[in-house]
Amino acid sequence: MPEPREAGSEELVLAFLAEAGDEYVSGEAISDKLGLSRAAVWKHVESLRGHGYRIDAVPARGYRLREIPDRLTPLELLPLLSTHDLGQVLHCHAELPSTNDLAKQLAEDGAAHGEVVLADRQTAGRGRRGRTWASPAGKNLYFSAVLRPESLPPQRAPELTLVASVALCHAVRQAGVDAGIKWPNDILAGGRKVCGILTEMAADPDHVQWVVLGVGVNLNAGPEDFPDELRSQATSLAMERRQPVPRALFAAAALGLLEEWLDRFDREGFAGIRDEWRVLSETLGREVRVALDGREVVGRAEDIDETGALLVRTERTLERVLSGDVEHLRPR
Repeated sequence: MPEPREAGSEELVLAFLAEAGDEYVSGEAISDKLGLSRAAVWKHVESLRGHGYRIDAVPARGYRLREIPDRLTPLELLPLLSTHDLGQVLHCHAELPSTNDLAKQLAEDGAAHGEVVLADRQTAGRGRRGRTWASPAGKNLYFSAVLRPESLPPQRAPELTLVASVALCHAVRQAGVDAGIKWPNDILAGGRKVCGILTEMAADPDHVQWVVLGVGVNLNAGPEDFPDELRSQATSLAMERRQPVPRALFAAAALGLLEEWLDRFDREGFAGIRDEWRVLSETLGREVRVALDGREVVGRAEDIDETGALLVRTERTLERVLSGDVEHLRPR
């Protein structure tokens, strides 16, 4: 089982420069802080420039980081991460059919809790219920995290999906976009989908072996990046806030929030997650139509129960919905 990867000297130099912001940092200060020779510092700065980082160098003042390339590799991500497990082992790829598929393979091969697979592009990205997830290159965030919940019985594993929806909704809001959750786990901005979550697992009757939590967030996609049939239903953070999103910064923030809420779930159980999900919900209090296998449920979405199931008040009864496609029929 691989050990969490520690940041190398080049990443530490980058982190030191990033922490300084617009200020210059002397080569001597970097050398003393990191225990490197001045020649080694210069070599790492040149290497970073070769990777697309713009770094100014002024005699007697030192170095200043001017621009970070919009990439998702360990070089960009590791210096930004504040997590204890999530993302400390990264599997970064320019292109994959699906991050979930590789994460499941890694989980079967013994990947540790918190290992994360990222792809710049997916050629066969999947959403819930077998749908395709549009995954253009270089614009969005696609990742899958391997989780190994030690004390979670299999029947409670679906709660993790709602935990993730709370975390990702907060990440989108933190990026400056007003967002809410459509049951069970779609993140909406302006009534359109900006983030989707796909959870898959392997379990014995009384033990969860692993859970793979797949996340796709539309960060910098434009209308032209969505299939024709989805343009009225999908949006991106850049479209909503009218400015691009630094992908590495968003990815680090999302992983941090995800770990924070997973830790809370582990400590306190689902009750606190349920309360926060209610606050963020775009579904509760609305008239909805739920497409189930072979039938429809139409009524008012009243609540979610202690397992995360949606409670819909119909003309005749209170229906408990475990899974299905929800359509919001009218605004609140």
